[in-house]
Amino acid sequence: MEHLLTQIRNCRECEKHLALGANPIIAASVKSKIIIIGQAPGKIVHNTNIPWNDKSGDNLRNWLNIDKTTFYNPEIIALMPMGFCYPGTGKNGDLPPRKECAPLWHSQLLALMPNSKLILLIGQYAQDYYLKDRAKDTLTETVYNFKEYLPDYFPLPHPSPRNNIWQAKNTWFASDVLLALRKNLADALR
Repeated sequence: MEHLLTQIRNCRECEKHLALGANPIIAASVKSKIIIIGQAPGKIVHNTNIPWNDKSGDNLRNWLNIDKTTFYNPEIIALMPMGFCYPGTGKNGDLPPRKECAPLWHSQLLALMPNSKLILLIGQYAQDYYLKDRAKDTLTETVYNFKEYLPDYFPLPHPSPRNNIWQAKNTWFASDVLLALRKNLADALR
């Protein structure tokens, strides 16, 4: 695993497309029990080299009901984005994750994490990649029907503060999905 993590951290495959340059962000261990597959690092994460080190990360840890010590222990949780580098900014926020990363690295990483019990798919990009034609027409429908993807995957919306309006419209997320998420996490950590 350490050799693969070093390869990923040294990857420059798409550097010419990245305004701030390549800085692959990953945290994983052969002992990881939970794998969180997110979108791509934001600018704060790019600058600090700490995955989910922003308001989205605060929201995600709150959803999971876990502290930073647990969250940042790769023997418990692997933090693996769809795109390992900050993709830059577009008209409406950060650009989508680069498409090179997941096909290049994900299967190799997953093969080295045999103890994983649950994979959280955060946002549309991760859900489209892993659920393929099993995903519903919208992210909302996919998250609402999360039970269909268990025990392998647990789809979630992105925890960005921009999605607070979505959460307010979809009250079932807090009352049903987050309760089930926390139970599934507790089971996986046993």
